[in-house]
Amino acid sequence: MDHSQIKCLADLSKLRSAPELNDQQSETLLRELRLIMKEFDWFTIGILAPSANQAISVLRKIEKDFNWSAMQLRDQLEQEGPVFLKANQNTGDIHLRVEYGLGIGVLFSGHQSEPNQPVNTWGPLPLDVFSD
Repeated sequence: MDHSQIKCLADLSKLRSAPELNDQQSETLLRELRLIMKEFDWFTIGILAPSANQAISVLRKIEKDFNWSAMQLRDQLEQEGPVFLKANQNTGDIHLRVEYGLGIGVLFSGHQSEPNQPVNTWGPLPLDVFSD
């Protein structure tokens, strides 16, 4: 898909790595995400990044953007490399692991408090789409 054709979150669903977006695309996708997020009770965030520091930095921006409490890192990495970060807003836990062969981007998964409700996932959004 040509990145200029990305107009909504559904357009990201088949991508392995986040596309480069212009300012208008970023604003449109974030507006849509904020609207959809109102339908869910809590979220898990998956961040695929070149380093742990970058992944944690992106998560902190997301927490700030959405006015969430800071989550706590539960893992210490023993090696450098690309990472997969999973943050669980419900438990407040952040888990990190080095993982090669992944794309780059942010995935949001919306959850309901009632068990057995469907989980929806959106992304990958670019790492730089969230404000400082």
